[in-house]
Amino acid sequence: MRNVVVTGGSRGLGLGIGRTLAAAGYNVIAIARSLSPDLEAAVKEAEKAGAGAMTFRACDLSDLAAIPAFVRAMVKEVGPIYGLVNNAGLGTSGVLATMADAAIEKLVGLNTISPILLTKYVVRSMMANRERGGRIVNVSSVVSITGYSGLSVYSATKASLVGFTRSLAREVGQLDITVNAIAPGFVDTDMTDELDADQRARIARRSALKRLIDIEDVARTVEFLMGDGGRNITGTVITVDAGNTA
Repeated sequence: MRNVVVTGGSRGLGLGIGRTLAAAGYNVIAIARSLSPDLEAAVKEAEKAGAGAMTFRACDLSDLAAIPAFVRAMVKEVGPIYGLVNNAGLGTSGVLATMADAAIEKLVGLNTISPILLTKYVVRSMMANRERGGRIVNVSSVVSITGYSGLSVYSATKASLVGFTRSLAREVGQLDITVNAIAPGFVDTDMTDELDADQRARIARRSALKRLIDIEDVARTVEFLMGDGGRNITGTVITVDAGNTA
């Protein structure tokens, strides 16, 4: 059973991705600061279904210095890592001119530096297991392309993952490791709670399909990239937004 790490796996999009991958037969290692009731339920569901599995590993990814030892311990316990989904992140909003410096630093640390460092050490595990290759999926956002008022710093961090994706794909491609990014539109998760009904309706009206996307839409895209169908897709960004940017 192939090991796939999903960060931010205790709720929202990360939890949905983890559930979908476990159902597809992967051994999902969900990383979060703490075990949520929803993740605990998902672990039991996966065990009962018997296709794949889900386990929880506690790690505060904002503690950058702890990442190398965390990955080493995880690999020693579960074996080589086949897939990595960099999903964890903050959705902090704020106008740049009035945004606190500390908030900017925290946002960049968790959304950009943390996934780069985590990927660095996970890639080492993939490189040591050349026969099986690997899959890396970075969760970006459509706002990295379109922009959104009050999300300039957040958008910058998500855009940085796109550049990271394209260049890393060239670095590790010869080892049969693919690296892609997914740019979801506005998904109904905790990170979009600030949007009221009118804002959601406006976003839906702007999309070609006249609706918002679901967590499952993104999770199924990750599943595709992890599988054989995605073996020759690398260095690209897949937009999942019901045609909002069409």
